[in-house]
Amino acid sequence: MKKSLLIIFVVIPLLLFAGLGTYLTMVFNQSYTGPDKVFVVHNGETFGRINHRLFSSGLIPDKRMFHYYAKYKGVMTKFRAGSFTITKGSNLRQVLDTLVYGQPNLTSITIPEGKNMYEIAKLFENAGITSEQEFLNAVQHPDLISKLSIQATSLEGYLYPETYRFAPNTPAKAVAKSMIDLFNERTKDINFGHPFLNKHQIIILASVVEKETGAKIERPAIAGVFTNRLKRRMRLQSDPTTIYGIWSRYKGNIRKADLLEETPYNTYKIPALPTGPISNPSLAAIEAVLNPEEHNYLYFVSKNDGTHVFSKNYQDHEKAVQDYQKNSRARKGKSWRNLKQ
Repeated sequence: MKKSLLIIFVVIPLLLFAGLGTYLTMVFNQSYTGPDKVFVVHNGETFGRINHRLFSSGLIPDKRMFHYYAKYKGVMTKFRAGSFTITKGSNLRQVLDTLVYGQPNLTSITIPEGKNMYEIAKLFENAGITSEQEFLNAVQHPDLISKLSIQATSLEGYLYPETYRFAPNTPAKAVAKSMIDLFNERTKDINFGHPFLNKHQIIILASVVEKETGAKIERPAIAGVFTNRLKRRMRLQSDPTTIYGIWSRYKGNIRKADLLEETPYNTYKIPALPTGPISNPSLAAIEAVLNPEEHNYLYFVSKNDGTHVFSKNYQDHEKAVQDYQKNSRARKGKSWRNLKQ
């Protein structure tokens, strides 16, 4: 009788416990056998949802085991948002470590010179880095602008054009800060001293120069024209500034009514610089404003291939307009996209 009780109450529980231990050890060490797989943890996603998706994807062998282990490690609320690669051969512990302590996969994105904040916002959203509206809210938020020491109403002009690497779903404020930090780094050795423009005005004019020409070699000449006009208190009469002032409704063609509309950016109507930058300029455009080409030109007109004809007086300018803009043969087959830098 005692022997039977010993078997029932001691031996069998020990065997069951040993068997359970063996099973748990087997499950804990069971490796993912599929190919490397990208797993995305979304912002604000609960542990339960993450656990369920890992199991459904075959990345972990047991949801309950994963739950207990994450709770034991105290990391149930410490999963990092982003895209992660779960490699073949990862066991349950390694999957957890990847999602809690690992570095998210980064997305490479190039911000071209001369893009404005609205265009940049779309690029970030299309790349899955941050939403368009979140980015626009961030770059126009007074607290962030003040924190980054930008003396303006938005970060336009200071979002440095470069190739970046961000994790998917990066907060927009972090993205904007990275761009401003790079602007500060790349411009730290530039002397922003100018005879009649402050630093912000230099960035404004550089943003206009950037939009006016696709030919890098022409930037100092374009900057020289605008410098001459500013000295004479002439209106800049720049189409890109006018377009920026009606950006939300601009459809690709500028109309006479647009040129007559008074906005803080319509330099056909205001005898000064626009109220703020209209793009995010390159270092070359900034340097062109600081060191403009010295000449007597006051006008320029596109030759339809990315380059321009420069004129010293209105009569010569009108002739250039007739030759290149009102002459269909001069426009046929021409595009700034074919310009060889």
